[in-house]
Amino acid sequence: MSALPRYLPSSTSLHDVRWLRSSRSTGMNNCVETARPGPGPWSGLVAVRDSKNTAGPAVLFAPAAWEGFIAALS
Repeated sequence: MSALPRYLPSSTSLHDVRWLRSSRSTGMNNCVETARPGPGPWSGLVAVRDSKNTAGPAVLFAPAAWEGFIAALS
């Protein structure tokens, strides 16, 4: 069985997800949004997209990788 891609050309491929904008985002939409896809092939991963391009690509992270990235920013 092959691994699922960790990049989606369009975040609209993730149906019925609730995108959350970073609390550090300004009103100019210059930040990122994250979502946790529900049941399906990407369940359990963290999706990240550019808040300026909500129909654009999304990158998918394992939760531990995303948490490590956030911790490195602190």
